[in-house]
Amino acid sequence: MDRLPPLNPLRAFEAAGRLRSIRRAAEELSVTPGAVSRQVQSLEAYLGLPLFRRDPREIVLTVEGEQYLEAVSGHLEGIRAATQRLTGRRTVELLRVRAYTTFSMKWLIPRLSSFHDAHPMTEVRLTTSNETVDFERENVDGAVRLGDGVWPGVDVDKLLPNELVPLCTPAYRRKFELRSLEDIGRVRLLHSLIRPDDWKFWLEAAGIGDIDPYAGAKFASSTLAYQATLEGQGIMMAQKALFVDDLKSRKLVQPFRPALDRGDHTYYFIYPRNRLRNPAFRKFRQWLLEQASPA
Repeated sequence: MDRLPPLNPLRAFEAAGRLRSIRRAAEELSVTPGAVSRQVQSLEAYLGLPLFRRDPREIVLTVEGEQYLEAVSGHLEGIRAATQRLTGRRTVELLRVRAYTTFSMKWLIPRLSSFHDAHPMTEVRLTTSNETVDFERENVDGAVRLGDGVWPGVDVDKLLPNELVPLCTPAYRRKFELRSLEDIGRVRLLHSLIRPDDWKFWLEAAGIGDIDPYAGAKFASSTLAYQATLEGQGIMMAQKALFVDDLKSRKLVQPFRPALDRGDHTYYFIYPRNRLRNPAFRKFRQWLLEQASPA
């Protein structure tokens, strides 16, 4: 066999293997999942061996399929690049990233324009959710998640420290004459229901045992708690890394010490390892880690 394999089946196989999903490959190629399956089966028939193991819920590359994907991916990328150079036409690469609402608003979005400026042919489509990410079933390339760094089956990069600090407006601190920890009994605590125990953790670390850590106003998200804080309704327990700009501008202040470092329970960027085959994803990951690195 000395001739090239059929190119449409090869393209379908590369997309399905890279994305680990027939459905996602179909979305990328703008065809039906059935068409992708038929193309892959056609390539398997041509080669005379299976490239995927079909389980009820997923497709898994065989050893031969993994080796073949590794070999053909670089060549197909080279063909794309050569075609773009020859024709002068470039297509926008779409990356789908998921993060938390507050992380997105306070940290990621303010920085994202620098990535787009440096990589104008890559679009980062950002969505927000607190739910667990299922990379096998969802069309997501990478996600920012809060946890201990242990996510089976995916690669993990640590991003930011998770220091908990109380924050309020300068006007609120003046109104209640907040000068020391003893004054905390006179303030209203603001809570995010997404992280309901943050005040408890911080009060324990500060050695304060006579304050109900769950008293005060509760909000569905940190974003809402942040807005209530800006309106002078109380003191929120915040993740300091997300509010550095507010502290620098004196929009918010930290009325009490200390800061509580939650250690390894912090923000991570998680993604399936096969995404690293995508040059655009590698560039985004590198940019994200550079943004998160201490200055």
